[in-house]
Amino acid sequence: MSDPPEDSHQLLPISAIGEAGLLQVVQRYCPEQVVGDDAAVLAVPQGQLVVTTDVLVEGVHFSNLTTPPHAVGWRAATANLSDLAAMGSRPHSLLVGLGLPPSTPVAWVEELYQGIQACCAPWGCQVVGGDLCRSPQRFVAITALGSVQPGRAIERKRAQPGDWLIVTGPHGDARAGLELLLHPEQGSIVPAAQQQLIRAHQYPQPRLDLLPLLAAIPDPMRLAGMDTSDGLADALVQVCQASGVAARIEAERIPISEALQQVFPAQALEWALYGGEDFQLLLSAEPSVAQYLLEKLPGAAWIGEVTGWDPQGTVRLDNGQILSRQQAFQHF
Repeated sequence: MSDPPEDSHQLLPISAIGEAGLLQVVQRYCPEQVVGDDAAVLAVPQGQLVVTTDVLVEGVHFSNLTTPPHAVGWRAATANLSDLAAMGSRPHSLLVGLGLPPSTPVAWVEELYQGIQACCAPWGCQVVGGDLCRSPQRFVAITALGSVQPGRAIERKRAQPGDWLIVTGPHGDARAGLELLLHPEQGSIVPAAQQQLIRAHQYPQPRLDLLPLLAAIPDPMRLAGMDTSDGLADALVQVCQASGVAARIEAERIPISEALQQVFPAQALEWALYGGEDFQLLLSAEPSVAQYLLEKLPGAAWIGEVTGWDPQGTVRLDNGQILSRQQAFQHF
């Protein structure tokens, strides 16, 4: 994580340097050869272009209480990179739209972009432009560009009976981290576990490590999936509904971290299913492919299987409980 900027102008609000000055600040985080004109000119990736966008709004997705600006940038980038990973797409570049009150410190903007840059750097992804505007509250709107070879995109509608269902890592940590940030007095006194949960909320990892493994899957690739940013239960139901299949999930096989079990044992399963913002991936694949992914993806776990065709997309736990999207976070 980068240290906060020390230049004297960083202590000023952005109203003191104006739009031109703010542009000079944010352009330092973009390649010189692609910014400065009305639009960025990029080499077109081979294959198909993949585009996604996510908006993070202060008071809805982040606040000064829960998320420092560096983490806001990281989480904003992760939200988009996770969507690309869920499509099997290699990330290429980001466009950042930023709405700010004039009183926002320049340092807040600097740290935001440092967080975006730090999240993207391991994947060779760069910020290539965007837009700035005055707003009564802060928001970050990122559009991410990626590429995938024709016929190699992961889609939600490809699950079939007999598939294994796997997830790339533990669920519920991000929800637990948010709870600790909002209500520090909650939870047991396990400092290391609490810090792990807080980090899971502030610095989730996009599972782009899936991408190198996809080349070994036969072409055309029959792999269904999506990211679990709105909760594991939500992802399971959406994949099953899109594919017209039913699924059975073994609750005890859902990966839940030791930290979550230590700090919030009573809420662990509920938050794993419905907490959201873990930014893991749910994948549905025929057993040999699923076994290959389980062996190669750190933290991946088998959680159940597709049991048959079902236009309702019914997902049941092994205790008979039917999973619903209604318990997941919804904006409206």
